[in-house]
Amino acid sequence: MEYRRLGKSGLQLSALSLGSWLTFGKQITDDVAEQLMVTAYENGINFFDNAEIYSRGKSEIVMGNILKKMNWQRSSYVVSSKVFWGGDKPNQTGLSRKHVMEGCEAALKRFQLDYLDLYFCHRADPNTPIEETVWAMNDLIRQGKILYWGTSEWSAEEILEAITIAKREHLIAPTMEQPQYNMLHRYRFEEEYKTLFTEYGYGSTIWSPLSSGILSGKYNNGFPTDTRLSIDGLDWLKEKVLTTDAIEKTKKLTSLAGDLGVSMPGLAIAWCLKNPNVSTVILGGSKTSHILDNIKALEILPLLTENVITEIESILQNKAIMV
Repeated sequence: MEYRRLGKSGLQLSALSLGSWLTFGKQITDDVAEQLMVTAYENGINFFDNAEIYSRGKSEIVMGNILKKMNWQRSSYVVSSKVFWGGDKPNQTGLSRKHVMEGCEAALKRFQLDYLDLYFCHRADPNTPIEETVWAMNDLIRQGKILYWGTSEWSAEEILEAITIAKREHLIAPTMEQPQYNMLHRYRFEEEYKTLFTEYGYGSTIWSPLSSGILSGKYNNGFPTDTRLSIDGLDWLKEKVLTTDAIEKTKKLTSLAGDLGVSMPGLAIAWCLKNPNVSTVILGGSKTSHILDNIKALEILPLLTENVITEIESILQNKAIMV
């Protein structure tokens, strides 16, 4: 396993990590979740990602129970949660000081942990001043309940405002962003966030490296019924990502992967890892074989030569053109 610093921080994350969205507490049994975490951990993965909204808190309970059962050294792994969607009543949603503080306490109880390594603001909150959220996160760090705080799917402008406020008030600034990033979704990460990486040393824990499974190649010849896009309630995601253009590009990429002698998922994940601004790629999966296969992406990295990258770009045709 390769380990990368989370931006300019001293924290080291495995280049590949394990996320629980749509799987823990929902798509898979708790026993399978345990198998996934053990397989990941035994193969060098040290970062496990979660959120209060995942399975309405059950995902954190499942992960917490596994961590307690395994009794791994606390210093040997990193756990995250995200705060925003905590419930349906007033003050259970958003980034107010009240919800940020109470959301963290609730997550710690579900995890059965004393602190969270990473705590993300799951979206920007237009109804709460960013300064209020920065103060709340700073206080959680001072209290020892979280170690680093960050953002998820915030605009660069919003992140820069948070950093500016933190510097002005002598508070602890956000350290990392958790955005979607893959071959089919790349402009924000590569262009909008560029200054965050180069000037501020922002870290990143990217999600959906396979674009919700499109880049696995499993949809090249039809729509299988046992995939995440077939889960009830995800029609919005299916309509958003399962496009003719995405499928056609994936077919061509799959052919290129075959020429290289690698899997399509491995190629897509390795492409994400090729970007030096990626601190870790969050993997999903419902079987241990998914984890073992995707870890091989690290072996594919050396194959992504300049010529291969040029071939990939000729297929994607979506790289931002600087003017």
